[in-house]
Amino acid sequence: MTYYHWILVAGFFIFFISALIFIITVILKKGIPDPSKTKGNINAAIAYSFTGAMSPGKKESAYLHLPTYAAGIIFHIGTFLSFFWLIILFFNIPIIEILIYLSAAFIIISSIFGISILIKRIIKNELRELSNPDDYISNILVTAFQIITAITLFFQYSYSLLFVYAAILFLYMPIGKLRHSIYFFTSRIHLGKYFGHRGVWPVK
Repeated sequence: MTYYHWILVAGFFIFFISALIFIITVILKKGIPDPSKTKGNINAAIAYSFTGAMSPGKKESAYLHLPTYAAGIIFHIGTFLSFFWLIILFFNIPIIEILIYLSAAFIIISSIFGISILIKRIIKNELRELSNPDDYISNILVTAFQIITAITLFFQYSYSLLFVYAAILFLYMPIGKLRHSIYFFTSRIHLGKYFGHRGVWPVK
Protein backbone atom coordinates (compact mmCIF):
# COMPACT_ATOMS: atom_id res chain seq x y z
CA MET A 1 0.00 0.00 0.00
CA THR A 2 1.04 3.59 -0.58
CA TYR A 3 1.56 6.21 2.14
CA TYR A 4 -1.88 7.71 1.52
CA HIS A 5 -3.48 4.29 1.98
CA TRP A 6 -1.86 4.11 5.41
CA ILE A 7 -2.96 7.65 6.28
CA LEU A 8 -6.55 6.68 5.50
CA VAL A 9 -6.23 3.48 7.53
CA ALA A 10 -4.87 5.44 10.50
CA GLY A 11 -7.68 8.01 10.32
CA PHE A 12 -10.34 5.33 10.06
CA PHE A 13 -8.80 3.30 12.90
CA ILE A 14 -8.96 6.28 15.27
CA PHE A 15 -12.56 6.92 14.23
CA PHE A 16 -13.49 3.24 14.66
CA ILE A 17 -12.00 3.03 18.16
CA SER A 18 -13.79 6.25 19.18
CA ALA A 19 -17.09 4.95 17.79
CA LEU A 20 -16.62 1.60 19.52
CA ILE A 21 -15.96 3.27 22.87
CA PHE A 22 -19.06 5.43 22.47
CA ILE A 23 -21.31 2.52 21.54
CA ILE A 24 -20.02 0.34 24.41
CA THR A 25 -20.56 3.24 26.82
CA VAL A 26 -24.14 3.64 25.65
CA ILE A 27 -24.82 -0.10 25.93
CA LEU A 28 -23.37 -0.34 29.45
CA LYS A 29 -25.19 2.79 30.65
CA LYS A 30 -28.68 1.37 31.14
CA GLY A 31 -30.15 4.56 32.56
CA ILE A 32 -33.16 4.78 34.84
CA PRO A 33 -35.33 1.64 34.56
CA ASP A 34 -38.95 2.18 33.54
CA PRO A 35 -41.14 0.41 36.13
CA SER A 36 -44.28 0.62 34.00
CA LYS A 37 -45.71 -2.44 32.29
CA THR A 38 -44.79 -2.95 28.63
CA LYS A 39 -47.80 -2.03 26.48
CA GLY A 40 -46.47 -2.49 22.95
CA ASN A 41 -44.18 -4.48 20.68
CA ILE A 42 -40.66 -3.14 21.24
CA ASN A 43 -39.12 -4.88 18.20
CA ALA A 44 -41.83 -3.47 15.92
CA ALA A 45 -41.28 -0.04 17.46
CA ILE A 46 -37.54 -0.21 16.78
CA ALA A 47 -38.24 -1.15 13.15
CA TYR A 48 -40.70 1.77 12.93
CA SER A 49 -38.08 4.09 14.43
CA PHE A 50 -35.84 3.45 11.40
CA THR A 51 -38.67 3.59 8.84
CA GLY A 52 -42.01 5.32 9.35
CA ALA A 53 -40.76 7.60 12.13
CA MET A 54 -38.16 8.99 9.71
CA SER A 55 -40.78 10.31 7.26
CA PRO A 56 -41.19 14.11 7.12
CA GLY A 57 -44.73 13.88 8.45
CA LYS A 58 -43.46 12.31 11.66
CA LYS A 59 -40.36 14.43 12.23
CA GLU A 60 -41.22 17.56 14.21
CA SER A 61 -41.63 20.39 11.67
CA ALA A 62 -39.94 18.69 8.71
CA TYR A 63 -43.25 18.52 6.84
CA LEU A 64 -43.24 22.35 6.81
CA HIS A 65 -39.86 22.42 5.01
CA LEU A 66 -40.13 19.64 2.44
CA PRO A 67 -37.63 21.13 -0.09
CA THR A 68 -34.96 21.36 2.62
CA TYR A 69 -35.86 17.87 3.87
CA ALA A 70 -35.51 16.47 0.33
CA ALA A 71 -32.22 18.33 -0.14
CA GLY A 72 -30.95 16.82 3.10
CA ILE A 73 -31.92 13.32 2.01
CA ILE A 74 -30.11 13.72 -1.32
CA PHE A 75 -27.11 15.23 0.45
CA HIS A 76 -26.92 12.24 2.81
CA ILE A 77 -27.27 9.77 -0.07
CA GLY A 78 -24.39 11.53 -1.81
CA THR A 79 -22.32 11.15 1.37
CA PHE A 80 -23.09 7.43 1.63
CA LEU A 81 -22.23 7.01 -2.05
CA SER A 82 -18.94 8.86 -1.56
CA PHE A 83 -17.97 6.53 1.29
CA PHE A 84 -18.97 3.59 -0.88
CA TRP A 85 -16.57 4.74 -3.57
CA LEU A 86 -13.88 5.37 -0.98
CA ILE A 87 -14.05 1.65 -0.14
CA ILE A 88 -14.12 0.67 -3.83
CA LEU A 89 -11.06 2.79 -4.62
CA PHE A 90 -9.18 1.69 -1.50
CA PHE A 91 -9.48 -1.97 -2.43
CA ASN A 92 -9.15 -1.19 -6.16
CA ILE A 93 -12.32 -3.11 -7.03
CA PRO A 94 -13.07 -2.94 -10.78
CA ILE A 95 -16.39 -1.23 -11.66
CA ILE A 96 -17.85 -0.65 -15.12
CA GLU A 97 -17.12 2.84 -16.40
CA ILE A 98 -20.74 3.99 -16.84
CA LEU A 99 -21.42 3.44 -13.11
CA ILE A 100 -18.38 5.50 -12.24
CA TYR A 101 -19.59 8.51 -14.24
CA LEU A 102 -23.21 8.16 -13.12
CA SER A 103 -22.08 8.06 -9.51
CA ALA A 104 -19.84 11.08 -10.01
CA ALA A 105 -22.71 13.02 -11.60
CA PHE A 106 -25.05 12.22 -8.71
CA ILE A 107 -22.40 13.17 -6.13
CA ILE A 108 -21.92 16.53 -7.84
CA ILE A 109 -25.69 17.11 -7.64
CA SER A 110 -25.77 16.09 -3.98
CA SER A 111 -22.89 18.43 -3.19
CA ILE A 112 -24.85 21.29 -4.77
CA PHE A 113 -27.70 20.49 -2.39
CA GLY A 114 -25.18 20.54 0.45
CA ILE A 115 -24.06 24.01 -0.62
CA SER A 116 -27.70 25.16 -0.82
CA ILE A 117 -28.29 23.96 2.76
CA LEU A 118 -25.20 25.86 3.89
CA ILE A 119 -26.35 29.04 2.14
CA LYS A 120 -29.81 28.75 3.72
CA ARG A 121 -28.22 28.44 7.15
CA ILE A 122 -26.17 31.57 6.48
CA ILE A 123 -28.88 33.85 5.06
CA LYS A 124 -31.88 32.89 7.23
CA ASN A 125 -31.79 34.70 10.58
CA GLU A 126 -33.62 32.00 12.54
CA LEU A 127 -31.19 29.32 11.35
CA ARG A 128 -28.13 31.51 11.80
CA GLU A 129 -29.10 32.27 15.41
CA LEU A 130 -29.42 28.56 16.17
CA SER A 131 -26.13 27.66 14.47
CA ASN A 132 -22.63 27.35 15.88
CA PRO A 133 -19.28 27.08 14.05
CA ASP A 134 -19.46 23.28 14.03
CA ASP A 135 -22.66 23.40 11.93
CA TYR A 136 -20.80 25.25 9.18
CA ILE A 137 -17.58 23.26 9.50
CA SER A 138 -19.39 19.91 9.28
CA ASN A 139 -21.33 20.94 6.18
CA ILE A 140 -18.22 22.28 4.46
CA LEU A 141 -16.15 19.19 5.29
CA VAL A 142 -18.75 16.76 3.95
CA THR A 143 -19.55 18.85 0.87
CA ALA A 144 -15.85 19.11 0.04
CA PHE A 145 -15.52 15.35 0.54
CA GLN A 146 -18.24 14.79 -2.04
CA ILE A 147 -16.68 17.22 -4.50
CA ILE A 148 -13.23 15.65 -4.16
CA THR A 149 -14.77 12.19 -4.63
CA ALA A 150 -16.62 13.30 -7.78
CA ILE A 151 -13.49 14.92 -9.25
CA THR A 152 -11.48 11.77 -8.53
CA LEU A 153 -14.09 9.63 -10.28
CA PHE A 154 -14.60 11.95 -13.24
CA PHE A 155 -10.97 12.58 -14.07
CA GLN A 156 -9.38 9.41 -12.64
CA TYR A 157 -6.94 11.47 -10.58
CA SER A 158 -4.56 9.95 -8.08
CA TYR A 159 -6.39 8.80 -4.97
CA SER A 160 -3.90 10.53 -2.69
CA LEU A 161 -5.93 13.74 -2.14
CA LEU A 162 -9.19 11.82 -1.56
CA PHE A 163 -7.63 9.37 0.89
CA VAL A 164 -5.80 12.03 2.91
CA TYR A 165 -8.90 14.23 3.01
CA ALA A 166 -11.08 11.26 4.06
CA ALA A 167 -8.63 10.57 6.90
CA ILE A 168 -9.06 14.16 8.13
CA LEU A 169 -12.84 13.74 7.89
CA PHE A 170 -12.67 10.54 9.95
CA LEU A 171 -10.62 12.33 12.61
CA TYR A 172 -13.19 15.13 12.86
CA MET A 173 -16.26 12.89 12.98
CA PRO A 174 -16.01 11.82 16.66
CA ILE A 175 -15.49 15.37 17.96
CA GLY A 176 -17.92 17.41 15.87
CA LYS A 177 -21.53 17.38 14.77
CA LEU A 178 -20.71 14.54 12.39
CA ARG A 179 -20.59 12.17 15.35
CA HIS A 180 -24.34 11.77 14.80
CA SER A 181 -23.23 9.14 12.27
CA ILE A 182 -22.24 7.12 15.35
CA TYR A 183 -25.11 7.78 17.73
CA PHE A 184 -27.84 7.77 15.05
CA PHE A 185 -28.31 4.03 15.44
CA THR A 186 -28.16 3.95 19.23
CA SER A 187 -30.58 6.88 19.53
CA ARG A 188 -33.10 5.35 17.10
CA ILE A 189 -32.96 2.04 18.99
CA HIS A 190 -33.44 3.90 22.28
CA LEU A 191 -36.45 5.76 20.91
CA GLY A 192 -37.93 2.52 19.59
CA LYS A 193 -37.53 0.83 22.97
CA TYR A 194 -38.98 3.79 24.87
CA PHE A 195 -42.03 4.41 22.69
CA GLY A 196 -42.54 0.70 22.05
CA HIS A 197 -42.56 0.03 25.79
CA ARG A 198 -45.31 2.62 26.20
CA GLY A 199 -47.26 1.37 23.19
CA VAL A 200 -46.91 4.65 21.25
CA TRP A 201 -44.91 3.25 18.33
CA PRO A 202 -45.66 1.97 15.75
CA VAL A 203 -48.35 4.58 15.26
CA LYS A 204 -51.67 2.82 14.76
